[in-house]
Amino acid sequence: MSKVKYRYNPETLNYDEVEITLKDRVLKLLSFVGAGLVFAVAIVVVYNVLFDSPKERRQQREIEMLTSQYNKLKDRMNHLDLVLTDIQKRDDNIYRTIFEAEPIPDNIRKAGIGGSNRYKNLDGFEYSDLVVETNKRLDKIAKQVYIQSKSFDEVIEMAKKKEKMLASIPAVMPVANKDLKRTASGFGYRIDPIYKTQKMHTGMDFTADTGTDVYATGNGVVESVEVKKWGYGKHVVIDHGYGYKTMYAHLIKFNVKKGQKVKRGDLIGFVGSTGKSTAPHLHYEVIKDGNKVNPANYYYNDLTPAQFEQMLKLSSNANQSFD
Repeated sequence: MSKVKYRYNPETLNYDEVEITLKDRVLKLLSFVGAGLVFAVAIVVVYNVLFDSPKERRQQREIEMLTSQYNKLKDRMNHLDLVLTDIQKRDDNIYRTIFEAEPIPDNIRKAGIGGSNRYKNLDGFEYSDLVVETNKRLDKIAKQVYIQSKSFDEVIEMAKKKEKMLASIPAVMPVANKDLKRTASGFGYRIDPIYKTQKMHTGMDFTADTGTDVYATGNGVVESVEVKKWGYGKHVVIDHGYGYKTMYAHLIKFNVKKGQKVKRGDLIGFVGSTGKSTAPHLHYEVIKDGNKVNPANYYYNDLTPAQFEQMLKLSSNANQSFD
């Protein structure tokens, strides 16, 4: 039962009963409901500001996981870039150099991916820039890998075709020289043993007893077998093809004839001291495309790295030559 309300009437000096209408009741109810709604909305707003919803927490965890995965992917792409760059350098500076092939130009290796609208379908999202940049890097790596794969296919074909060339390049020492102590004088300016002046020494001298075996350093054809009273004395020139020739000088005796085919390691003559020579030794030269080059650069087929370093040290001394 609702309480009865009274209001004091100063005219009658009595308390009159207050009559509450339906309208008053409705207005009062609405005021309570409105206040409750305002309070509820305020609570919801404060909660949403201060606390994440379960859905937001799941989304945040997903973002953190995706960010971590992207950083790992970025590190892997950086590593792939380094590995690919190293492979490209080896391809240009070692493999293609061996086969005398031109390196692949950078404008081909580093060329971008064509098409301005290639990544248009990835635009319009919150992380579009990140996704587009990642796809660009992956496409660039994929293209470089493809170019490198084609390059290796070419190198394999060159190796098959140039097996003969590899056997022809002068790639060993012309005398049995396991301890390298016979490496006397190398390529470069040396003191002339006769005139005692500096002179360009265009080959490498190997000291050895008279009659020591001298071997062909690569496959080829004997171009000349000559005897000179001065200069190189008795000497042999072998034409290996591919722009290579070798010369073996101051021999005491020949073991080949002009026009004879020889293979690497064949006995072609014997150490002597003929011509302009002050002691038994072999003067050995490598000629590439008509130019006399340092023979030390061609002993890669029979010397270990340590032996090669020792040979370079012995041959680089600015000492007197034997011819």
